[in-house]
Amino acid sequence: MKASPSMKYHWMEKTYHTSGQTDIIDLSADLQHFVRDAGLRQAQLTIMVPGSTAAITTIEYESGVLGDLQRAVERLIPRNIPYEHDQRWGDGNGYSHVRAAILGPSISIPLIDGRLILGTWQQVVCVDFDNRPRRRIVIFHMIGE
Repeated sequence: MKASPSMKYHWMEKTYHTSGQTDIIDLSADLQHFVRDAGLRQAQLTIMVPGSTAAITTIEYESGVLGDLQRAVERLIPRNIPYEHDQRWGDGNGYSHVRAAILGPSISIPLIDGRLILGTWQQVVCVDFDNRPRRRIVIFHMIGE
């Protein structure tokens, strides 16, 4: 596939400070500013968090469902069971690596006619699963016209 001469790309790197322990950070406002400033009409947006103990996903950013997600993740991948990673490295965050691997480090969202295609109550979030506060860098990258 050959890129069109009118194709453009924009990217932004933003730092967020988290508390760990399945901390959920709403990226939606920064995402909207990024899209507006890029000025593209048709594009593909990727949001990615480098690292192996955090993830990017969408959810309704409402306290009830955020708590539901935190409890569901704890039931599925509990922190208080043995992990081989912990035995090898002794850092106690084996569960956070597994949680992040299952949720994934990135998502992709289409931009059509200058509008992100998201549901009414769908916000983009970064979930930090690590067992300590972190400085998370999130990459916003968009390619299109």
